[in-house]
Amino acid sequence: MERLRSSPLHANISTALDKQLEAIHVLQARRKDEILNASSRQRHGPPRCQDERVVLALAVALRALCVATRSVRTMLWCAFQMTLPK
Repeated sequence: MERLRSSPLHANISTALDKQLEAIHVLQARRKDEILNASSRQRHGPPRCQDERVVLALAVALRALCVATRSVRTMLWCAFQMTLPK
């Protein structure tokens, strides 16, 4: 889009993309934690409190990704509207 406009896009657009990428990485890490916790629980029995914290952390990370994705969609739509010919 920057090439179509012949000028750089607003800094908030790249910031929103960076936040979404960071949210993706956090969600992946929380999912790995959940998988490790589930596999260790099968071996040693069910510690419920730890289980709930891991799932809650996963839910928080998923919510952050949803918010970041919504923001990126809006930013990219605005950038697209600015690149359209008038």
